Amino acid sequence: MSTCTVESLREAVRELMPQLQADLEHLVRIPSCAFAGFPREPVHEAAEETRRLFAEAGMQTELLPIDGGEPAVVGRVGEGSTRVLLYAHYDVQPAGDLDAWTTPPFEPTLRGGRLYGRGAADDKSGIAMHLGAIRALQRVLGHVPVQAVALIEGEEECGGPLPEYVLEHPEIAQADVIVIADVGNRAIGEPTFVTALRGLVDATVEVRTLPRPAHSGMYGGPAPDALLALIRILDTLRDENGDTTIVPGHPWQGAQADEAEFREELGMRPDQPLLGTGPLTDRLVTRPAVSVIGLDAPPVEGAINAVIPYARAKVSLRLPPGTDTQMAMDALCDHLRDAAPWGVDVTVTPGEQGRGCAIATDGPAYEAARWAMEQAFGKPSAEAGEGGSIPLLAALADVAPGAEIMLMGAEDPGALIHAPDESVDLEELERMVLAEALMLARLGGLLSE
Repeated sequence: MSTCTVESLREAVRELMPQLQADLEHLVRIPSCAFAGFPREPVHEAAEETRRLFAEAGMQTELLPIDGGEPAVVGRVGEGSTRVLLYAHYDVQPAGDLDAWTTPPFEPTLRGGRLYGRGAADDKSGIAMHLGAIRALQRVLGHVPVQAVALIEGEEECGGPLPEYVLEHPEIAQADVIVIADVGNRAIGEPTFVTALRGLVDATVEVRTLPRPAHSGMYGGPAPDALLALIRILDTLRDENGDTTIVPGHPWQGAQADEAEFREELGMRPDQPLLGTGPLTDRLVTRPAVSVIGLDAPPVEGAINAVIPYARAKVSLRLPPGTDTQMAMDALCDHLRDAAPWGVDVTVTPGEQGRGCAIATDGPAYEAARWAMEQAFGKPSAEAGEGGSIPLLAALADVAPGAEIMLMGAEDPGALIHAPDESVDLEELERMVLAEALMLARLGGLLSE
């Protein structure tokens, strides 16, 4: 043990990074996709391995059964008057098209300082961030100077029941500070707190016009085509400029996004037009955005000359922070029904709902966190909005209304989360581990300016 200083923690994190990288690689090798239709064994393996890693870091750990879902990992350690909840998730998105990956998705590969693999960033880097901070404090101090609880979810990507569990068992989330490590900085080396998240609703729209396919030569024309009807419905979701108008939006007041950087992140041509009007950050954070995320229709390969009798689509609507999700769900479902052309029958089935949020940043824990980020990165932090959604966040805010909630992590724009060649920048991860360790030390009263 040594005196806790910025430099002692910096050195401890540096020395711990090789083992932390190895542990992250081990987690990435586990294809822990919790979506329906995927095997449960890797999901349970990832839960147990996550529990083991936190136990080896000195936490009292357990696998918490969640009715109707996968277990959460819970770890407890530390002392002091400040209570801190550390959240991440061990489940991952499906790998998708394997041919689109440069290297296999579950074989972690180091290239150019980045560790590639599904879940390397989203969100096993969040597990590594919490794990590294706890290990660094244990190495320097021999203990953790706050009451820390790690809560690691197993179904964040597919919308599991942990939010309902937290609402029914609010004692698990009682904290002064909640750190959600499922986001990232707006650019490499640019420390960022995400202070606004969009909400989300989705629905499935089905069109059935005939009992079976009909020969397009004999019946085409008057016979109602379900796929064409569905296309007409989906075409109404955005206006002629590409703007979504189902629910209202409002201007964003924080850091602004750069269009050139946005195009580069997506791999777009510089002259490729973007959808919508107004400031880019408004379109990304505080305005609605609709997407068609799934479509059931006959594939081109093997297509026959027939009038299509049935088609369906899944529609996702991202919501400005603060939007009432039930109002938005009703508006989306009503819009899909009302847009049905030619008198065809449609069935609209509501899906998932997730509240967005706007986060207050004027509390004492944020003061400690800003200081810690500046020490770790060598520059002041920024605040930014993000278009994604974290389903658990609303439940945490409901059961711990006095907690300061911080969204911070290592998922920079180049991480390509949910896409082929997902990766995490290891130097960025090291800085985020240090930032969290410094913040926890300061919250525990051990560091001051």
